[in-house]
Amino acid sequence: MKTANKTVTAERLVRDALEKAKHFADYNIFTFINEEGALEKAREIDAKIARGEKVGRLAGVPYALKDNFLSPKGEATASAHILEGFTSPITATAVKKLEDEGAIMIGRTNMDAFAHGSSTESSYFGPTLNSHNKERVAGGSSGGSAVAVALDIVEFATGTDTGGSIRQPASFNGVYGLKPTYGTISRYGVVAMASSTDCIGFFTKTPDDMDLLMEIASGQDPKDLTTLPDYYNNNPGTESDDSCAKIGIIKDFDNESVHPGIRQALKNKVELLKSKGHEVVELEMPTLKYALAAYYIIVPAEIASNLSRYDGVRYGFRSEKSENLEALYKNTRSEGFMPENKRRIMIGNFVLSSGFYDAYFLKAAKARTLIVKEYEKAFRECDFILTPVSPNPAFKLGEKVNDPVAMYLEDLMSVSLNLAGVPGLAIPAGETKEGLPLGLQLVGPRRSDKSLIKFSKELA
Repeated sequence: MKTANKTVTAERLVRDALEKAKHFADYNIFTFINEEGALEKAREIDAKIARGEKVGRLAGVPYALKDNFLSPKGEATASAHILEGFTSPITATAVKKLEDEGAIMIGRTNMDAFAHGSSTESSYFGPTLNSHNKERVAGGSSGGSAVAVALDIVEFATGTDTGGSIRQPASFNGVYGLKPTYGTISRYGVVAMASSTDCIGFFTKTPDDMDLLMEIASGQDPKDLTTLPDYYNNNPGTESDDSCAKIGIIKDFDNESVHPGIRQALKNKVELLKSKGHEVVELEMPTLKYALAAYYIIVPAEIASNLSRYDGVRYGFRSEKSENLEALYKNTRSEGFMPENKRRIMIGNFVLSSGFYDAYFLKAAKARTLIVKEYEKAFRECDFILTPVSPNPAFKLGEKVNDPVAMYLEDLMSVSLNLAGVPGLAIPAGETKEGLPLGLQLVGPRRSDKSLIKFSKELA
Protein backbone atom coordinates (compact mmCIF):
# COMPACT_ATOMS: atom_id res chain seq x y z
CA MET A 1 0.00 0.00 0.00
CA LYS A 2 1.45 3.36 -1.04
CA THR A 3 1.87 5.62 1.98
CA ALA A 4 3.14 9.19 2.13
CA ASN A 5 6.82 9.91 2.76
CA LYS A 6 9.33 12.69 2.08
CA THR A 7 9.47 11.71 -1.60
CA VAL A 8 5.77 11.08 -2.33
CA THR A 9 3.55 13.49 -0.42
CA ALA A 10 0.10 12.75 0.95
CA GLU A 11 -1.20 15.70 -1.02
CA ARG A 12 0.07 14.13 -4.26
CA LEU A 13 -1.56 10.80 -3.40
CA VAL A 14 -4.86 12.50 -2.63
CA ARG A 15 -4.80 14.72 -5.73
CA ASP A 16 -4.14 11.68 -7.91
CA ALA A 17 -7.11 9.87 -6.35
CA LEU A 18 -9.40 12.89 -6.77
CA GLU A 19 -8.38 13.25 -10.41
CA LYS A 20 -9.19 9.58 -11.03
CA ALA A 21 -12.55 9.98 -9.29
CA LYS A 22 -13.41 12.83 -11.66
CA HIS A 23 -12.13 10.89 -14.67
CA PHE A 24 -14.42 7.95 -13.86
CA ALA A 25 -17.40 10.11 -12.88
CA ASP A 26 -19.65 8.40 -15.46
CA TYR A 27 -19.47 5.16 -13.45
CA ASN A 28 -21.54 6.86 -10.71
CA ILE A 29 -19.24 5.63 -7.95
CA PHE A 30 -19.46 8.49 -5.44
CA THR A 31 -22.36 10.20 -3.70
CA PHE A 32 -20.02 12.82 -2.19
CA ILE A 33 -16.46 13.95 -2.95
CA ASN A 34 -14.48 15.15 0.07
CA GLU A 35 -12.02 17.30 -1.90
CA GLU A 36 -11.35 20.16 0.53
CA GLY A 37 -11.32 17.97 3.64
CA ALA A 38 -9.07 15.35 2.04
CA LEU A 39 -6.51 17.90 0.85
CA GLU A 40 -6.51 19.62 4.25
CA LYS A 41 -5.75 16.36 6.05
CA ALA A 42 -3.10 15.48 3.47
CA ARG A 43 -1.28 18.75 4.15
CA GLU A 44 -1.40 18.08 7.89
CA ILE A 45 0.23 14.68 7.37
CA ASP A 46 2.87 16.15 5.06
CA ALA A 47 3.71 18.76 7.69
CA LYS A 48 4.19 16.02 10.30
CA ILE A 49 6.50 14.10 7.97
CA ALA A 50 8.52 17.25 7.27
CA ARG A 51 8.95 17.81 11.00
CA GLY A 52 10.08 14.22 11.49
CA GLU A 53 7.04 13.34 13.60
CA LYS A 54 5.54 9.88 13.75
CA VAL A 55 2.69 9.17 11.34
CA GLY A 56 0.31 6.23 11.10
CA ARG A 57 0.56 3.04 9.11
CA LEU A 58 -1.91 4.42 6.53
CA ALA A 59 -0.38 7.90 6.31
CA GLY A 60 -1.75 9.66 3.27
CA VAL A 61 -3.52 6.60 1.84
CA PRO A 62 -6.71 7.68 0.01
CA TYR A 63 -9.74 5.50 0.68
CA ALA A 64 -13.45 5.43 -0.17
CA LEU A 65 -16.17 5.19 2.46
CA LYS A 66 -19.39 3.28 1.86
CA ASP A 67 -22.25 5.71 2.36
CA ASN A 68 -23.70 3.89 5.38
CA PHE A 69 -20.68 4.68 7.60
CA LEU A 70 -21.28 7.67 9.87
CA SER A 71 -18.82 10.52 9.74
CA PRO A 72 -19.28 14.32 9.85
CA LYS A 73 -17.75 14.50 6.36
CA GLY A 74 -20.59 14.77 3.85
CA GLU A 75 -24.18 13.64 4.15
CA ALA A 76 -24.47 10.08 5.47
CA THR A 77 -27.48 8.98 3.45
CA ALA A 78 -26.92 5.22 3.01
CA SER A 79 -27.91 6.16 -0.58
CA ALA A 80 -31.51 6.52 0.60
CA HIS A 81 -33.83 9.47 -0.03
CA ILE A 82 -35.17 9.32 3.53
CA LEU A 83 -31.72 10.22 4.92
CA GLU A 84 -31.08 13.01 2.44
CA GLY A 85 -29.71 16.05 4.24
CA PHE A 86 -28.45 14.09 7.27
CA THR A 87 -24.97 14.97 8.51
CA SER A 88 -23.78 12.71 11.30
CA PRO A 89 -22.61 14.16 14.62
CA ILE A 90 -20.61 10.98 15.34
CA THR A 91 -17.85 8.99 13.66
CA ALA A 92 -18.02 5.22 13.23
CA THR A 93 -15.43 3.31 15.27
CA ALA A 94 -13.96 1.71 12.12
CA VAL A 95 -13.60 5.10 10.44
CA LYS A 96 -11.90 6.59 13.50
CA LYS A 97 -9.40 3.71 13.66
CA LEU A 98 -8.53 4.08 9.96
CA GLU A 99 -8.16 7.84 10.12
CA ASP A 100 -6.15 7.72 13.33
CA GLU A 101 -3.61 5.78 11.26
CA GLY A 102 -3.58 8.51 8.61
CA ALA A 103 -6.04 7.18 5.99
CA ILE A 104 -7.76 9.96 4.04
CA MET A 105 -11.37 9.62 2.91
CA ILE A 106 -11.81 11.12 -0.56
CA GLY A 107 -15.50 10.37 -0.92
CA ARG A 108 -18.60 8.39 -0.04
CA THR A 109 -19.51 5.50 -2.32
CA ASN A 110 -22.84 4.62 -3.86
CA MET A 111 -24.77 1.59 -2.59
CA ASP A 112 -28.19 -0.02 -2.64
CA ALA A 113 -30.34 2.12 -0.35
CA PHE A 114 -29.87 0.88 3.24
CA ALA A 115 -27.79 -1.96 1.70
CA HIS A 116 -30.94 -3.69 0.42
CA GLY A 117 -29.89 -5.19 -2.89
CA SER A 118 -27.40 -7.12 -4.97
CA SER A 119 -26.75 -4.72 -7.84
CA THR A 120 -26.62 -1.09 -6.54
CA GLU A 121 -29.67 -0.49 -8.71
CA SER A 122 -31.86 0.34 -5.71
CA SER A 123 -29.77 3.40 -4.85
CA TYR A 124 -31.58 6.76 -4.72
CA PHE A 125 -28.64 8.11 -6.77
CA GLY A 126 -28.96 5.56 -9.57
CA PRO A 127 -26.82 2.48 -10.31
CA THR A 128 -23.05 2.24 -10.25
CA LEU A 129 -21.61 0.70 -13.42
CA ASN A 130 -19.40 -2.38 -13.50
CA SER A 131 -15.69 -1.60 -13.71
CA HIS A 132 -15.18 -3.94 -16.71
CA ASN A 133 -18.41 -3.40 -18.64
CA LYS A 134 -20.68 -0.37 -18.33
CA GLU A 135 -23.70 -2.37 -19.42
CA ARG A 136 -23.35 -4.66 -16.39
CA VAL A 137 -24.12 -4.16 -12.71
CA ALA A 138 -21.43 -3.44 -10.16
CA GLY A 139 -22.97 -5.85 -7.68
CA GLY A 140 -24.34 -4.85 -4.33
CA SER A 141 -24.91 -3.52 -1.96
CA SER A 142 -21.32 -2.18 -1.81
CA GLY A 143 -21.04 -1.64 -5.57
CA GLY A 144 -19.47 1.81 -5.42
CA SER A 145 -16.71 0.69 -3.07
CA ALA A 146 -15.81 -2.32 -5.22
CA VAL A 147 -15.61 -0.25 -8.40
CA ALA A 148 -13.54 2.47 -6.69
CA VAL A 149 -10.88 -0.13 -5.88
CA ALA A 150 -11.16 -2.01 -9.17
CA LEU A 151 -10.57 1.20 -11.16
CA ASP A 152 -7.57 2.01 -8.94
CA ILE A 153 -9.09 5.26 -7.71
CA VAL A 154 -8.24 4.35 -4.10
CA GLU A 155 -6.05 1.81 -2.34
CA PHE A 156 -8.96 0.41 -0.37
CA ALA A 157 -12.62 0.98 0.44
CA THR A 158 -14.93 0.07 3.28
CA GLY A 159 -17.96 -2.14 2.86
CA THR A 160 -20.66 -3.94 4.81
CA ASP A 161 -21.73 -7.53 4.27
CA THR A 162 -25.09 -8.78 5.54
CA GLY A 163 -25.60 -11.54 2.99
CA GLY A 164 -22.84 -11.08 0.42
CA SER A 165 -22.68 -7.30 -0.02
CA ILE A 166 -18.87 -7.23 0.03
CA ARG A 167 -18.05 -10.58 -1.54
CA GLN A 168 -20.43 -10.38 -4.50
CA PRO A 169 -19.38 -6.93 -5.82
CA ALA A 170 -15.74 -7.87 -5.18
CA SER A 171 -16.33 -10.95 -7.35
CA PHE A 172 -18.10 -8.92 -10.05
CA ASN A 173 -15.20 -6.44 -10.25
CA GLY A 174 -12.11 -8.60 -9.78
CA VAL A 175 -10.86 -7.45 -6.36
CA TYR A 176 -10.49 -8.94 -2.89
CA GLY A 177 -13.41 -8.49 -0.50
CA LEU A 178 -13.59 -9.76 3.08
CA LYS A 179 -16.62 -10.51 5.22
CA PRO A 180 -14.97 -11.11 8.60
CA THR A 181 -16.16 -13.29 11.45
CA TYR A 182 -19.24 -11.64 12.95
CA GLY A 183 -18.10 -9.15 15.59
CA THR A 184 -14.49 -8.80 14.46
CA ILE A 185 -14.94 -5.10 13.58
CA SER A 186 -17.24 -2.78 15.51
CA ARG A 187 -20.60 -1.94 13.94
CA TYR A 188 -20.88 1.26 15.99
CA GLY A 189 -21.65 4.19 13.73
CA VAL A 190 -22.73 2.09 10.74
CA VAL A 191 -26.35 2.31 9.58
CA ALA A 192 -27.92 -0.99 10.64
CA MET A 193 -29.51 -3.36 8.16
CA ALA A 194 -29.87 -6.65 10.06
CA SER A 195 -28.04 -6.48 13.36
CA SER A 196 -27.38 -10.21 13.80
CA THR A 197 -25.73 -10.62 10.39
CA ASP A 198 -24.17 -7.21 9.57
CA CYS A 199 -20.37 -7.32 9.20
CA ILE A 200 -17.87 -4.56 8.49
CA GLY A 201 -15.12 -5.33 5.98
CA PHE A 202 -12.95 -4.06 3.13
CA PHE A 203 -12.12 -4.15 -0.56
CA THR A 204 -8.43 -4.31 -1.48
CA LYS A 205 -6.13 -5.25 -4.35
CA THR A 206 -3.97 -7.65 -2.32
CA PRO A 207 -4.29 -10.02 0.67
CA ASP A 208 -1.47 -8.18 2.47
CA ASP A 209 -3.41 -4.91 2.33
CA MET A 210 -6.45 -6.73 3.73
CA ASP A 211 -4.37 -8.14 6.56
CA LEU A 212 -3.10 -4.68 7.52
CA LEU A 213 -6.59 -3.15 7.49
CA MET A 214 -7.95 -5.95 9.63
CA GLU A 215 -5.17 -5.47 12.17
CA ILE A 216 -6.03 -1.77 12.39
CA ALA A 217 -9.83 -1.92 12.40
CA SER A 218 -10.58 -4.98 14.53
CA GLY A 219 -10.88 -5.29 18.28
CA GLN A 220 -13.33 -4.90 21.12
CA ASP A 221 -15.37 -1.72 21.32
CA PRO A 222 -17.40 -0.76 24.42
CA LYS A 223 -19.91 0.86 22.05
CA ASP A 224 -20.59 -2.51 20.37
CA LEU A 225 -20.90 -5.35 22.84
CA THR A 226 -20.88 -7.97 20.07
CA THR A 227 -17.23 -7.21 19.24
CA LEU A 228 -14.55 -9.86 19.69
CA PRO A 229 -10.97 -9.63 20.98
CA ASP A 230 -8.40 -8.24 18.57
CA TYR A 231 -7.75 -9.80 15.20
CA TYR A 232 -4.26 -11.13 15.92
CA ASN A 233 -5.32 -13.08 18.99
CA ASN A 234 -8.75 -14.20 17.84
CA ASN A 235 -7.66 -17.66 16.73
CA PRO A 236 -4.57 -18.54 18.78
CA GLY A 237 -2.68 -21.68 17.82
CA THR A 238 -5.04 -22.78 15.05
CA GLU A 239 -3.43 -21.38 11.91
CA SER A 240 -3.20 -24.06 9.25
CA ASP A 241 0.08 -25.41 8.01
CA ASP A 242 0.00 -23.93 4.51
CA SER A 243 2.09 -26.84 3.16
CA CYS A 244 -0.69 -29.38 3.69
CA ALA A 245 -4.07 -27.73 4.20
CA LYS A 246 -7.29 -29.63 3.61
CA ILE A 247 -9.79 -27.75 1.42
CA GLY A 248 -13.46 -28.63 1.19
CA ILE A 249 -15.58 -28.28 -1.95
CA ILE A 250 -19.35 -28.18 -1.41
CA LYS A 251 -20.88 -30.81 -3.68
CA ASP A 252 -24.24 -29.07 -4.03
CA PHE A 253 -22.63 -25.81 -5.24
CA ASP A 254 -21.17 -27.40 -8.38
CA ASN A 255 -24.15 -28.01 -10.66
CA GLU A 256 -25.72 -26.97 -13.95
CA SER A 257 -27.35 -23.85 -12.42
CA VAL A 258 -23.89 -22.35 -11.93
CA HIS A 259 -22.34 -20.40 -14.83
CA PRO A 260 -19.85 -22.60 -16.72
CA GLY A 261 -17.11 -19.99 -16.36
CA ILE A 262 -17.45 -20.08 -12.58
CA ARG A 263 -17.43 -23.88 -12.52
CA GLN A 264 -14.27 -23.88 -14.62
CA ALA A 265 -12.65 -21.26 -12.37
CA LEU A 266 -13.37 -23.49 -9.38
CA LYS A 267 -11.86 -26.51 -11.14
CA ASN A 268 -8.77 -24.47 -12.03
CA LYS A 269 -8.22 -23.41 -8.44
CA VAL A 270 -8.74 -26.97 -7.21
CA GLU A 271 -6.04 -28.18 -9.58
CA LEU A 272 -3.76 -25.35 -8.43
CA LEU A 273 -4.23 -26.36 -4.80
CA LYS A 274 -3.53 -30.00 -5.55
CA SER A 275 -0.37 -29.06 -7.44
CA LYS A 276 0.85 -27.24 -4.33
CA GLY A 277 0.36 -30.30 -2.14
CA HIS A 278 -2.99 -29.46 -0.56
CA GLU A 279 -5.71 -32.05 -0.10
CA VAL A 280 -9.14 -31.41 -1.59
CA VAL A 281 -12.19 -33.15 -0.12
CA GLU A 282 -15.83 -33.15 -1.20
CA LEU A 283 -18.36 -31.99 1.39
CA GLU A 284 -22.05 -32.72 1.69
CA MET A 285 -23.83 -29.84 3.43
CA PRO A 286 -27.53 -30.51 2.77
CA THR A 287 -28.80 -27.94 5.28
CA LEU A 288 -27.40 -25.09 3.18
CA LYS A 289 -30.30 -25.45 0.75
CA TYR A 290 -32.48 -23.83 3.43
CA ALA A 291 -30.11 -20.88 3.96
CA LEU A 292 -31.66 -18.50 1.42
CA ALA A 293 -35.21 -19.09 2.69
CA ALA A 294 -34.13 -18.66 6.31
CA TYR A 295 -32.13 -15.55 5.45
CA TYR A 296 -35.06 -13.84 3.69
CA ILE A 297 -37.20 -14.37 6.77
CA ILE A 298 -34.71 -13.43 9.50
CA VAL A 299 -33.14 -10.46 7.76
CA PRO A 300 -36.36 -8.67 6.67
CA ALA A 301 -37.67 -9.12 10.23
CA GLU A 302 -34.63 -7.28 11.58
CA ILE A 303 -34.84 -4.71 8.78
CA ALA A 304 -38.45 -3.90 9.66
CA SER A 305 -37.37 -3.25 13.23
CA ASN A 306 -34.30 -1.18 12.32
CA LEU A 307 -36.10 0.98 9.75
CA SER A 308 -38.90 1.91 12.15
CA ARG A 309 -36.72 4.75 13.49
CA TYR A 310 -37.01 6.69 10.22
CA ASP A 311 -40.14 8.75 10.74
CA GLY A 312 -39.41 12.23 9.36
CA VAL A 313 -39.29 13.71 12.86
CA ARG A 314 -35.75 13.24 14.16
CA TYR A 315 -33.49 13.52 11.12
CA GLY A 316 -33.27 13.23 7.36
CA PHE A 317 -36.05 13.76 4.83
CA ARG A 318 -39.50 14.97 5.94
CA SER A 319 -42.55 15.03 3.71
CA GLU A 320 -44.05 18.50 3.35
CA LYS A 321 -47.49 17.16 2.40
CA SER A 322 -48.57 16.15 5.90
CA GLU A 323 -51.35 17.74 7.94
CA ASN A 324 -50.93 15.63 11.09
CA LEU A 325 -48.45 13.24 12.73
CA GLU A 326 -49.94 10.08 11.27
CA ALA A 327 -49.82 11.56 7.77
CA LEU A 328 -46.24 12.71 8.39
CA TYR A 329 -45.14 9.15 9.18
CA LYS A 330 -47.04 7.69 6.24
CA ASN A 331 -45.97 10.24 3.63
CA THR A 332 -42.35 10.46 4.74
CA ARG A 333 -41.90 6.70 4.57
CA SER A 334 -43.88 6.36 1.35
CA GLU A 335 -41.77 9.02 -0.40
CA GLY A 336 -38.47 8.34 1.37
CA PHE A 337 -38.06 4.56 1.13
CA MET A 338 -37.11 2.85 -2.14
CA PRO A 339 -39.34 0.00 -3.44
CA GLU A 340 -36.89 -2.66 -2.18
CA ASN A 341 -36.90 -1.07 1.29
CA LYS A 342 -40.70 -1.23 1.38
CA ARG A 343 -40.71 -4.83 0.15
CA ARG A 344 -38.41 -5.94 2.97
CA ILE A 345 -40.37 -3.99 5.59
CA MET A 346 -43.58 -5.70 4.50
CA ILE A 347 -41.99 -9.16 4.52
CA GLY A 348 -40.46 -8.49 7.92
CA ASN A 349 -43.68 -7.29 9.50
CA PHE A 350 -45.56 -10.24 8.02
CA VAL A 351 -43.22 -12.92 9.40
CA LEU A 352 -43.27 -11.26 12.83
CA SER A 353 -47.02 -10.73 12.94
CA SER A 354 -49.36 -12.53 15.30
CA GLY A 355 -50.18 -15.99 14.01
CA PHE A 356 -47.20 -16.16 11.65
CA TYR A 357 -44.21 -15.83 14.00
CA ASP A 358 -44.10 -19.56 14.80
CA ALA A 359 -44.77 -20.58 11.22
CA TYR A 360 -42.00 -18.44 9.73
CA PHE A 361 -39.55 -16.64 12.00
CA LEU A 362 -39.20 -19.35 14.63
CA LYS A 363 -38.66 -22.05 11.99
CA ALA A 364 -36.08 -19.86 10.24
CA ALA A 365 -34.24 -19.34 13.52
CA LYS A 366 -34.13 -23.13 14.05
CA ALA A 367 -32.85 -23.61 10.50
CA ARG A 368 -30.13 -21.07 11.25
CA THR A 369 -28.97 -23.16 14.20
CA LEU A 370 -28.74 -26.20 11.94
CA ILE A 371 -26.68 -24.20 9.42
CA VAL A 372 -24.27 -23.15 12.19
CA LYS A 373 -23.86 -26.81 13.17
CA GLU A 374 -23.42 -27.79 9.51
CA TYR A 375 -20.42 -25.47 9.22
CA GLU A 376 -18.99 -26.67 12.53
CA LYS A 377 -19.20 -30.24 11.23
CA ALA A 378 -17.60 -29.29 7.90
CA PHE A 379 -14.64 -27.64 9.60
CA ARG A 380 -13.96 -30.82 11.53
CA GLU A 381 -13.30 -32.37 8.12
CA CYS A 382 -11.31 -29.56 6.49
CA ASP A 383 -9.41 -26.33 7.21
CA PHE A 384 -11.12 -24.10 4.64
CA ILE A 385 -13.94 -24.31 2.11
CA LEU A 386 -13.72 -23.00 -1.46
CA THR A 387 -16.97 -22.12 -3.24
CA PRO A 388 -18.37 -19.71 -5.82
CA VAL A 389 -19.54 -16.36 -4.45
CA SER A 390 -22.49 -16.14 -6.79
CA PRO A 391 -23.97 -18.50 -9.40
CA ASN A 392 -23.33 -15.92 -12.15
CA PRO A 393 -20.86 -13.21 -13.16
CA ALA A 394 -22.13 -9.62 -13.35
CA PHE A 395 -25.54 -9.53 -15.04
CA LYS A 396 -26.91 -6.78 -17.26
CA LEU A 397 -28.31 -3.56 -15.85
CA GLY A 398 -32.08 -3.85 -15.54
CA GLU A 399 -32.07 -7.62 -16.10
CA LYS A 400 -33.29 -8.57 -12.62
CA VAL A 401 -34.40 -5.28 -11.09
CA ASN A 402 -38.12 -6.03 -11.61
CA ASP A 403 -37.83 -9.67 -10.53
CA PRO A 404 -37.07 -9.73 -6.80
CA VAL A 405 -36.92 -13.54 -6.65
CA ALA A 406 -34.27 -13.66 -9.39
CA MET A 407 -32.32 -10.93 -7.56
CA TYR A 408 -32.53 -12.79 -4.23
CA LEU A 409 -31.27 -15.99 -5.90
CA GLU A 410 -28.01 -14.17 -6.62
CA ASP A 411 -27.34 -14.48 -2.86
CA LEU A 412 -27.76 -18.27 -2.89
CA MET A 413 -24.11 -19.07 -2.14
CA SER A 414 -23.26 -16.16 0.13
CA VAL A 415 -25.97 -15.81 2.79
CA SER A 416 -25.17 -18.99 4.75
CA LEU A 417 -21.85 -17.48 5.93
CA ASN A 418 -23.69 -14.55 7.51
CA LEU A 419 -26.21 -16.83 9.20
CA ALA A 420 -23.35 -18.92 10.63
CA GLY A 421 -21.10 -15.95 11.48
CA VAL A 422 -18.08 -17.43 9.66
CA PRO A 423 -15.58 -15.39 7.60
CA GLY A 424 -15.38 -15.43 3.81
CA LEU A 425 -12.87 -13.83 1.47
CA ALA A 426 -13.76 -13.19 -2.17
CA ILE A 427 -10.73 -13.73 -4.40
CA PRO A 428 -10.25 -12.94 -8.11
CA ALA A 429 -10.40 -16.12 -10.20
CA GLY A 430 -10.05 -15.07 -13.82
CA GLU A 431 -12.53 -13.79 -16.40
CA THR A 432 -15.28 -15.04 -18.70
CA LYS A 433 -14.79 -15.16 -22.47
CA GLU A 434 -16.52 -11.75 -22.55
CA GLY A 435 -13.97 -10.28 -20.13
CA LEU A 436 -16.19 -10.21 -17.03
CA PRO A 437 -14.40 -10.91 -13.73
CA LEU A 438 -14.99 -14.19 -11.93
CA GLY A 439 -14.63 -14.65 -8.20
CA LEU A 440 -14.56 -17.46 -5.67
CA GLN A 441 -14.80 -17.30 -1.90
CA LEU A 442 -12.52 -18.94 0.61
CA VAL A 443 -14.42 -19.72 3.82
CA GLY A 444 -12.97 -20.47 7.25
CA PRO A 445 -14.24 -21.38 10.71
CA ARG A 446 -15.21 -18.60 13.09
CA ARG A 447 -12.29 -16.40 14.16
CA SER A 448 -9.92 -17.77 11.51
CA ASP A 449 -9.79 -14.47 9.60
CA LYS A 450 -6.02 -14.01 9.70
CA SER A 451 -5.19 -17.55 8.59
CA LEU A 452 -7.89 -17.28 5.91
CA ILE A 453 -6.23 -14.19 4.42
CA LYS A 454 -2.81 -15.80 4.68
CA PHE A 455 -3.94 -18.97 2.90
CA SER A 456 -5.60 -16.99 0.09
CA LYS A 457 -2.11 -16.30 -1.29
CA GLU A 458 -1.96 -19.99 -2.20
CA LEU A 459 -4.73 -19.34 -4.72
CA ALA A 460 -3.03 -16.43 -6.47
